[in-house]
Amino acid sequence: MTAHDRPVGVVGTGTMGQGIAQVALVAGHPVRLYDAAPGRARTAAESIAARLDRLVEKGRMSADERDAAVARLTPAQTLDAFADATLVVEAVLEELDVKQGLFTALEDIVDDDCLLATNTSSLSVTAIGGALRLPGRFVGLHFFNPAPLMPLVEVVSGAATDITEATRAYETARAWGKTPVACADTPGFLVNRIARPFYAEAFAVHEEQGADPATVDAVLRESGGFRMGAFELTDLIGQDVNEAVTRSVWEGFYQDVKFRPALSQRRLVEAGRLGRKTGRGWFAYRDGEERPEPHTAAPTAPPARVTVEGDLESAAELVPMMREAGIEVVQEDEDKGTRIVLPGGGQLVQADGQTSVEFRDVVYFDLALDYRSATRIALAACKDGNPRTLDEAVGLFQALGKDVSVIGDVPGMIVARTVARIIDLAHDAVARGVATEEDIDTAMRLGVNYPLGPVEWSRRLGRSWACGVLEQLHERDPSGRYAPSLALFRHSYNPKSWEGSA
Repeated sequence: MTAHDRPVGVVGTGTMGQGIAQVALVAGHPVRLYDAAPGRARTAAESIAARLDRLVEKGRMSADERDAAVARLTPAQTLDAFADATLVVEAVLEELDVKQGLFTALEDIVDDDCLLATNTSSLSVTAIGGALRLPGRFVGLHFFNPAPLMPLVEVVSGAATDITEATRAYETARAWGKTPVACADTPGFLVNRIARPFYAEAFAVHEEQGADPATVDAVLRESGGFRMGAFELTDLIGQDVNEAVTRSVWEGFYQDVKFRPALSQRRLVEAGRLGRKTGRGWFAYRDGEERPEPHTAAPTAPPARVTVEGDLESAAELVPMMREAGIEVVQEDEDKGTRIVLPGGGQLVQADGQTSVEFRDVVYFDLALDYRSATRIALAACKDGNPRTLDEAVGLFQALGKDVSVIGDVPGMIVARTVARIIDLAHDAVARGVATEEDIDTAMRLGVNYPLGPVEWSRRLGRSWACGVLEQLHERDPSGRYAPSLALFRHSYNPKSWEGSA
C-alpha cells in the first residue's frame, strides 16, 4: 500500500484523471495534479473541489473533511512536482508513444521506489512499460467511469511487472475503498474482453433479422436479468467508443473471429449516429421522438393441459408455475431429451443452439436468469411452422404472467447464445492464467453490472450447458465464432463419467 505521508501524482485532467484524483484525496493522500495544457490542472482542481462541495451538501462528507481534502490538492506546473511521489497514475491520450514518453520522463524525476501506473483501457501495459528503465514497478490501474462511484479497479500486471509491485497496487486500490481484481496483460483485460459477446450477439441477432433493437434489449433485461440491453447501453457509452474498444480487442487478438466487430455498428459510427451524445444512435433521443416499443405478442388462450418430458433442467421451475396457473401438467420420464409437449402435438424446447426449421413442429423458448421473476420470454419458430404450436406456446407463457416476444428462427436465440459465449470466454481466460474465477465474476458483476458472474452462471446451468449450445451454434456457423474453447470443452466433461473406464 502507498504511504499517506507522500503525495500521489495524477497526470491528465479529463474525466478519469479528475475522478482518480478525487478517489486518492478522499482516501487521505496529498494529491498533485498535472496537465500538459497550461491552466487545466488548476481548472480541474476547482472542479474536484466543487464535487466535494456537493458531497457535503448530500451529507456524504463533513465540511471539515472537505476542507482538509481541498488543502491536500495541489495543481502542478511541471512534472518535477512529482519528485517525492509514492505513486503516479496517468490518464492521458490512448496513444502508445504519448504514454511511453510521459513515463520515460517521469523515471528521471521520481525515486526508484515510486510506483508508476497507467489507467489505459485499450493499450498493452507491457508495451507501455517496455520503454522504462525499471519496468518492474510499472502496472495498470484501470478505473471505471465515474471513478469515484464505480467500485471496480482492474490491477493489470505487464510481462515485466514485479509481483510485489502488483500487490502494492492491489492493496492501494483496496485501501482507497475500491474492489480490486488482479489480471494479466491481455487485450481488453477482464471486463472489456469478456463483455464483447454481450454486444456482438445482440448486433448479430439484429443483422440476421431475428429481432429489432428494442425487442433484443427488452429480452436481455426482462428475461436475461441484465440492467440494460446492448443497444441502449452502447448508445449511452457512445457508439464510437464502444466500437473502438471492440476493434482494439479484435486487433489485439490478431483479428480472432470471436471478437469480430459488427458491420451495423460501424455504419452507425460512419453516419455520426453515436448515441445519446449526438441525439441519435440505435434509438433517437431528441425531444418529441418516441422510443420504439419491443414486439409483444397479442393475448392468446393458454393450453389446458401439457406433457413435460424430462426434468426441463434450468427451466424446471416452469412446472410448478404452470400448475399454479391452472394448467394441468403430466410428467413423463424421457431419456432422449427434455421438452414440453403441447396439446396439438408440437414441442416447446429451451434454446439449445439449433433452429426450429430443422424439426417438424418445435418452438424454442429463450434462457431466463430466473423463470419465475422474468417478466418477458422470447419464443422462436420458423416461418413455415405450425401456427397452432406457436399460439399454444405464446398462451402458455402469457398464463404465467409473461410478456412474450416472438423473434425469428435464430439459433441460440438472444440470452442463451450471449450467456454461452460469455461463459466460454471466462473459462478460456481462467485456463490461460489471465485471472481467477472469483476475480472474473467480481469484475463482470461490478464492472458491467451483470446479474451473475459467468462462472457462477456456468455452475447454475451445469458443466456441459454452454459447450452444448456453442457446439450446436458452431455446426450452423462454422466460421469459428462459436467454436467452444478448449478450456470450456474440458470443463464440460463430468469427472464422474471416467469411473470404470480404461
